[in-house]
Amino acid sequence: METNQSTAGHAVEISDRILIIERIFDAPRELVFKAWTEPERQVQWLGPQGFTGKILQAATKPGDAYRYFMRDPQGGDHWQQGVIQEMAAPALLKFTYEWANERGEATRPQTLVTVTFEDVGGKTRLTLRQEVFESVTACDDHRGGWNSSLDRLAEYMDAAH
Repeated sequence: METNQSTAGHAVEISDRILIIERIFDAPRELVFKAWTEPERQVQWLGPQGFTGKILQAATKPGDAYRYFMRDPQGGDHWQQGVIQEMAAPALLKFTYEWANERGEATRPQTLVTVTFEDVGGKTRLTLRQEVFESVTACDDHRGGWNSSLDRLAEYMDAAH
């Protein structure tokens, strides 16, 4: 396995900086895929619980750039941006992901997100993989954010069909 040296001198496995989340949604995969790729659906669940979001620039095909704005419950502003790398409806979505400031300048290292959508008897198994984070802490922080966002997606899916 590949390792890095952390600042404390302890070896950190690359796998400790890769986030993998799997969820089952009680909705057809075509609908779950659309919730990720159609701006009018995506804005309904964008960001963790309590956040509000706006899609500043939508991406609908490979090569398209996206940019989102989110406001947290304490009034903090957050921008996220990237480029769609691959899209194969309704099975796969792959995009770069980075936090940025209001001017679009990256504030954290870029990661790659791969989302797969698998039909399991009319439901959808979604697997999200984000890699490689700059630290285990960054990976863990995103785990919390993604899980909260996916909770919102589940609520949206329940209401949408």
